[in-house]
Amino acid sequence: MDPMMHDDEVPTDAALIRRLLVAQFPQWADLAIEPVRGDGTDNAMYRLGDALAVRMPRRPGAVAGIEREQVWLPRLAPQLPLPLPLPAAMGAPGEGYPWPWSVCRWLEGETLAPEHLADTGRLASDLAGFIRALQAIDAGDAPRGFNQGRGAPLRGWRATIGERLSWLADLENIGAITAAWEADAAAAAWDGAPVWLHGDLSAGNLLAREGQLSGVIDWGLLGVGDPACELQVAWSLFDAPGRAAFRDAVAVDTATWTRGRAWGLAMGVLNVSYYRERSPAIAAPGWRAIEAVLADHARR
Repeated sequence: MDPMMHDDEVPTDAALIRRLLVAQFPQWADLAIEPVRGDGTDNAMYRLGDALAVRMPRRPGAVAGIEREQVWLPRLAPQLPLPLPLPAAMGAPGEGYPWPWSVCRWLEGETLAPEHLADTGRLASDLAGFIRALQAIDAGDAPRGFNQGRGAPLRGWRATIGERLSWLADLENIGAITAAWEADAAAAAWDGAPVWLHGDLSAGNLLAREGQLSGVIDWGLLGVGDPACELQVAWSLFDAPGRAAFRDAVAVDTATWTRGRAWGLAMGVLNVSYYRERSPAIAAPGWRAIEAVLADHARR
């Protein structure tokens, strides 16, 4: 069984997957089922045979993401330069499991790790190109307001981030963290049309093969909004030179970059405040983001 991460989590295991497949998708019921160990926080993942994967929401808030992946990934994938985990089927509640679940395409590759960052210039360019391609897709018919506030105006996050900062009051540098958040969150707001957002770009949702980006996974927070939200990855993934290369490649104005840094710090604070005791490994990118934002401010 995949490790439990949340108080309201529903447990899953390979035996449950097998029963669901027998009942709903017997064509796949004899395939091997292997849990995928990683840092998926909203969904438990199982590899199904060689070409498929099963995604099981861990808790109620993840269900909407599974449903939107089914609808939107097939529409977006042909317009993007990297593969997506396209849905193959949508499972229904059953066998004691209360929610819809997904069968999707398995993408080869490893989640991005430090050993994949030897050529940060290439990585920065490829990631920036992916973001630009996604944000260039017409978002006129995209649904609004379903991705947990990702890409929403930063002023709407002030209460939440303020509360989470209070959870971190024991940190010696909490004053500097708070000051950095307040400064960057005050950047000029986005006044353009909303654009498509992955919503949770992070090393854990980027795949690499042979040192190059090979896929983008976990689209549960897909939505539209301020393009700065997508820049959060710069502070959790890159060092200072890599971040500079990424900024040049993504080509955004100063206000958007500053809001992106606010997003990077906000997501770091959310991550660390929730996971530092539950899962230090999952909290690690949050710590990196916080440290990188503070280093940016120290150089100003």
